[in-house]
Amino acid sequence: MKEHKYKYEWKLKEANFTKDKGNVFSCFACGGGSTMGYKLAGFDVLGCNEIDPKMIEAYKVNHNPKYAYLESIQTFKLRKDLPEELYNLDILDGSPPCSSFSMAGNREKDWGKEKKFREGQAEQVLDNLFFDFIDLAKELQPKVVVAENVSGLMMGSAKDYVKRIYEEFKNAGYQLRIEPYLLDASKMGVPQKRKRVFFIALRNDLADNFMEQVDMFQVAPKLELNFNEPEIPFKYISQKDKEFENKEWIDLWLKMKEGDSLEKFVGYGFNTIKIINDKVMPTIAGTQRINSFKSAGLIHPTQCRKLNNKEFCLGGTYPIDYDFSVGKGNANFTGYMIGMSVPPVMTAQIASRIYEQWLSKI
Repeated sequence: MKEHKYKYEWKLKEANFTKDKGNVFSCFACGGGSTMGYKLAGFDVLGCNEIDPKMIEAYKVNHNPKYAYLESIQTFKLRKDLPEELYNLDILDGSPPCSSFSMAGNREKDWGKEKKFREGQAEQVLDNLFFDFIDLAKELQPKVVVAENVSGLMMGSAKDYVKRIYEEFKNAGYQLRIEPYLLDASKMGVPQKRKRVFFIALRNDLADNFMEQVDMFQVAPKLELNFNEPEIPFKYISQKDKEFENKEWIDLWLKMKEGDSLEKFVGYGFNTIKIINDKVMPTIAGTQRINSFKSAGLIHPTQCRKLNNKEFCLGGTYPIDYDFSVGKGNANFTGYMIGMSVPPVMTAQIASRIYEQWLSKI
């Protein structure tokens, strides 16, 4: 297989984080998926903001951040005691939870309703979190803002929501170059199909450094984010794990062909799929469950089981030595964390382009 720019199998303890490309702060940081991506690309990630106690504990154990704020974004954005270096960031990163815009969810039925993901989290109107994040950007004024979200944000009625995102970025000082990019992780050296939208905004005064004439408007050059990395079929990350097999599921497992959904056989579980060994596996979702064959989760194509910890790490490009001990090493917790995270390699690819095309020229 052709060499990839970033390896999908790697270890934290062996990684060479140069920290010479600029400073980053991450919001909605989860276990640090995007944080590790920025580090792989050579950035120094100063810290994080996260509302889930388990997630931030895992973040601290694995990343030892200089700053870590366990609180809602609504509280964090109002702080007046933030350190000065957070006002001089190269990149402010965030993945505001917007599951209500996911094509796999209820969409319009959930818009404007309070929801929460896990224990320890306050109920929030998830649709508003994106705007809270932009409020923080308005306060901190980083050079670049990167906001990741579900692909459903660009579809149907949600387009009106996107118009408001543009308006809020404009009010924050980022209207000259704001671009939404719909990217598929499987084209970027990640062993899973994962489509996500990235809003990438450059601060107005910095856009003046390299203005160009486009259709009578002065704008900063558009980022080129075309990735043509070879796809990585599941067979390259599959592990032999006889201990993880469960013969109680064997009859149902044998009935399912590769690519089949569980819904075909039991009437539910449309996103519980038997992986096709020779193709890139489907998205690792945050709803992964391994303790029941009939619950949500990807099914191994050649062994009667769900995915194990290492397969989750490889598929999500998490380091294989990541410490999941806060979740007691349980594959349910591992799958949940990785499913909720931006794959590190996906972020690294984007971050390297931001540096090469924008930050290195400022």
